[in-house]
Amino acid sequence: MSGGTVLLVVAKAPVAGRVKTRLTPLFSAEQAAALAEAALGDTLAAGLAVGAGRRVVVLDGAPGAWLPPGYEVVPQVAGGLDVRLAAAFEGCAGPALLVGMDTPQVTAELLAAPFGPGGWDGCDAWFGPAADGGFWALGLADPAHAGLLRGVPMCTDRTGAVQRARLAEAGLRVRDLPVLRDVDTPADAAEVAGLAPHTRFARAFRTLRAPVPAPTALAVEAR
Repeated sequence: MSGGTVLLVVAKAPVAGRVKTRLTPLFSAEQAAALAEAALGDTLAAGLAVGAGRRVVVLDGAPGAWLPPGYEVVPQVAGGLDVRLAAAFEGCAGPALLVGMDTPQVTAELLAAPFGPGGWDGCDAWFGPAADGGFWALGLADPAHAGLLRGVPMCTDRTGAVQRARLAEAGLRVRDLPVLRDVDTPADAAEVAGLAPHTRFARAFRTLRAPVPAPTALAVEAR
């Protein structure tokens, strides 16, 4: 079964003003979009390095030059994030692992277990918690369980806890992936860039990072 596992990458096209708006005003809208594109590139590269049966970008927006060969693109459906994530699973015929584009530190090694031999033996779901209380990955052996996402409050500090509890309450056998930190704020970006210095994201962060303001004359005199 694991050899046919589908990788779903839920993404928003990296367009200035539409992505990573919490990185502004420290970064401009264009710089925030560049960081988003770098994070997406790292995520897609990690996905290419695992033995997925299919690789699908579930996209809000239009594909661009950032899309590498090896991925299909399907549009996100209308509705809240819970509805869009559920629909992504419902488009699969078997086991699937869904990841977001906000964890550029993800590696093929972190993703490997659900795609490797025995990845779904004795397991109905994989869950990757995020440090902010959400989740960065969710896997379901059977897309019929996608309804467990609907109604989960998204983008809160209890999203992950509610989602994981739903899986357990439905009787699913859940395996956990490591905790990762989403990139939402400049502080997140700095930490993730430091944790994964060789990623596209880290290189973009180092290039675009706003310089530290020089001391004012008044501050210098006050020393």
